[in-house]
Amino acid sequence: MRVYLDCWPCFLRQALSAARRAGAPPELQRAILAETMTELQGLSAEATPPEMGERIHRLVRERTRVPDPYLAAKEEATARALALLPALRARVEAAADPLEAAVRIAIAGNIIDYGVAESFDLEATLERVLHATPAIDALAVLRRALRQADEVLYLADNAGETVFDRVLIERLPMPVQYAVKAGPVLNDATREEAIAAGLDRVAELVDTGCDAMGAPLALCSPAFRERFDRAPLIIAKGQANYETLSGVDAPVCFLLQAKCSVIAEDLGVAPGSVIIKASDRLLAASAPAE
Repeated sequence: MRVYLDCWPCFLRQALSAARRAGAPPELQRAILAETMTELQGLSAEATPPEMGERIHRLVRERTRVPDPYLAAKEEATARALALLPALRARVEAAADPLEAAVRIAIAGNIIDYGVAESFDLEATLERVLHATPAIDALAVLRRALRQADEVLYLADNAGETVFDRVLIERLPMPVQYAVKAGPVLNDATREEAIAAGLDRVAELVDTGCDAMGAPLALCSPAFRERFDRAPLIIAKGQANYETLSGVDAPVCFLLQAKCSVIAEDLGVAPGSVIIKASDRLLAASAPAE
């Protein structure tokens, strides 16, 4: 997905928020915003929002000399989510369709996103997502793909959301590779946050080989691209993975909430919608036999 002009104010908000979280004084905050605007002016028309986001957060880390401005926020989000884990599992066990419940729970966790907002209500979002009618509903496609796949590559998004992913992964009968970021960016999950959420107990932890949001394949490591290319099924969580992979020919199922009006417009849905979207490749690969 390309960068829209409506993304520009959001980029500036992210730069300011990250700078403040890193403890930058006002004069440095101003300098970071000025450099962000310079980056925006030189941005390629083909760039995706996460590619610009990667530049912003690298700039903040370099200028403030704080390696992970969102570390405390990630720890807090993981702790809040872990406190809900027993109740989330109970929801799945009590559901008439445990897989659907687990998928919805994973999508509910996508609200933990400091790239979109500074706060979120986990409990209220969980209730909303569990009862919402998805604006795009490819659950049947995902269900068929899971029956056919012998392994899953699961692309993580944010810290804390990892716990909600764990609930879904615990329902999957095949081996799962859980791909996190190779280094800190925004509140995205790295190996450390995945381990804190217990993902190492239910999946093999791997990384994208880069610290960019989403999975911009041109920036990812050769090892990750090889995993990606051979994966029979890829579950991609969150907006950034949709932004970077929506145009890629691969067997991907996107699970997200359309929290941003730009992404909602790109998907053709209302803001806040629950999305279970299959790529064209996945639709073709998992089509029922005639």
